[in-house]
Amino acid sequence: MVSGRKGSSSSTTLPPGHSSTTSIADVGSHEGVINVQELPPVDRGIRAWTFCAAGFVLEMMVWGFGFSYGIFQDYYTSHPPFNSSSGITISSVGTIALAFQYGEVFFLSFLLARYPEYLRPGMWFGLVLYFVSLFCSSFATKVWQLILLQGVGVGIGGGILYMPVIKLVPEWFSERRGLAGGIIFSGTGVGGFAFPFLLNYLLAKVGLRWTLRIWAIGTSVCSGIALLGMRSRFPTPKYSAAQRRPKFLPPRLPFLRNSLFVSFALTNILQGLSYFPVSLYILAFTRTLSNQLTATVVLALFNSSAVLGQVILGHLSDRVAYPSIMVVSALGSALGAFLLWGFANAAAYLYVFAIIFGGLSGGFSSTWYNAAAECAGNKPEYAGMVFSGLAFSKGISAVVGPIISGLLLEAGQGASMGHGFGRFGYGAVEIFVGSCALASGVGSVAVALARRRVIS
Repeated sequence: MVSGRKGSSSSTTLPPGHSSTTSIADVGSHEGVINVQELPPVDRGIRAWTFCAAGFVLEMMVWGFGFSYGIFQDYYTSHPPFNSSSGITISSVGTIALAFQYGEVFFLSFLLARYPEYLRPGMWFGLVLYFVSLFCSSFATKVWQLILLQGVGVGIGGGILYMPVIKLVPEWFSERRGLAGGIIFSGTGVGGFAFPFLLNYLLAKVGLRWTLRIWAIGTSVCSGIALLGMRSRFPTPKYSAAQRRPKFLPPRLPFLRNSLFVSFALTNILQGLSYFPVSLYILAFTRTLSNQLTATVVLALFNSSAVLGQVILGHLSDRVAYPSIMVVSALGSALGAFLLWGFANAAAYLYVFAIIFGGLSGGFSSTWYNAAAECAGNKPEYAGMVFSGLAFSKGISAVVGPIISGLLLEAGQGASMGHGFGRFGYGAVEIFVGSCALASGVGSVAVALARRRVIS
């Protein structure tokens, strides 16, 4: 048997459909079995940490760019030919891209369970689609073209490109799954810190169109190198014409009826409803209060704080019950939204808010891997599907959150709520963000109760 713990290195025979405690891969051959020689160790070794480093780079390029869309939104709303369009329409470009990246992985997980040999070709196809869509968006003159290219095309391509990270993490990490996931997820924060400065510099020096072209080329080169490290720990299953592949939709998906999965997914939606409006509007709010440089610094701090948040909270989730981490993340984020952002009248408040909210709220997703493993229970081969389901739930909030906050912002009409709260018409948005963060804290308690029933 292949051990799912540290130091597994053996010769064994695995029938199709067998999984180790850390793998979701099915291994088969024309004869129905395959001899596996000297599998790389789990949780350690050059290949495991090479995979982790490659995942970090993909996370940085795909998600770091996505969470830097506020730079483009600010540019589109203040420069022709897009400045005549409504702010909600322009914000939908970044929202749609994130929604596809989050949402499609759930359906891809079923597809790749049936056709695992398409994992590697698929990720290269995703890279090509990502590059073509982003490069062609540099020629857009209408907002609908931006939505189609920088929204739909980049979103679909980015999701396919990133899918190997989700599918393969459970193969390479078990006891250090939370730490590895935190390191990989921190790529978003690193990209979110550096990219706003780089994008602002390029926009000022070469303009929008060449910025998009340069970024398309740079992202593709870095992502292409990272894909070389996206290797499965197991041989790719091979099916003969006489062999039956797994069904596209498994006859039973017990985790969908699992109270732990349901409560976590709902809490995930609430947490996303608080997170995405901040990532989208914090730059515009800061620029109204101060200037463009300060706004870029605040956005960079917001994104970079997630680096520490992901790594620290991910590491803690390997040692502490993750619902406790979720509660702390939710309550800290709510207080930051109500007190620091709500009463901000100087950049200093926003610096502190960006660090606290970015670290606590941005680090929330580092609990996903351990939660996915527990939701899968005695079906570890479903861990990837569970994780993809959690990503899908986050995608729902990536669409709904910005739409609601955009409507609230338009309704505010730039007015303060009084007593120094909610400047420039953002009061309703700040209340919405803080309330959703509080609600996710209540949801985290529900997760803790459901987890107690599942593991007892």
